[in-house]
Amino acid sequence: MIKKHLITTVIIGVAILFVSAAIYAKSVPDVIPLNDPAYKEHKKGVVQFEHKKHWDEYSKAYPEFYPSQCGECHHDKDGKPLTELKDGDDVQKCIECHKTPGEAPKGKNATKKLSKKEKIKEYHAEALHANCKDCHKKFNKKYKPKKAPTTCAKCHPKTK
Repeated sequence: MIKKHLITTVIIGVAILFVSAAIYAKSVPDVIPLNDPAYKEHKKGVVQFEHKKHWDEYSKAYPEFYPSQCGECHHDKDGKPLTELKDGDDVQKCIECHKTPGEAPKGKNATKKLSKKEKIKEYHAEALHANCKDCHKKFNKKYKPKKAPTTCAKCHPKTK
């Protein structure tokens, strides 16, 4: 009887350990390098997105910029905010819907004129830039000094 109880206890302990490890493993990193393998090479440095700062600090200090909480950045295939997300939930990578790496061709390289909405829907960098830069511009318009970066060099570190 004691042997059976001991085996059960060990099995439960191991199960708890695996569940805990799985939960920990799915936790969102504090800093996420926006370096999708779809890009063969970056022309600019890879953005180091400070997820923890945005969620833990900025969302609490400036809640008006996070009315949809996680949905400000994470959305479904129709562009509707995912408002019920919590740390560790699976989310699709941006490139899964915004499939074309880089920005939309400009000038003579553009085969047709696309609206801003069309560019954002198709091009990965257009979607990220619209999401990040537009929010940063709104922030800077409301608050002084203008702390949110809006230029290439402020987000993309120089490559060596």
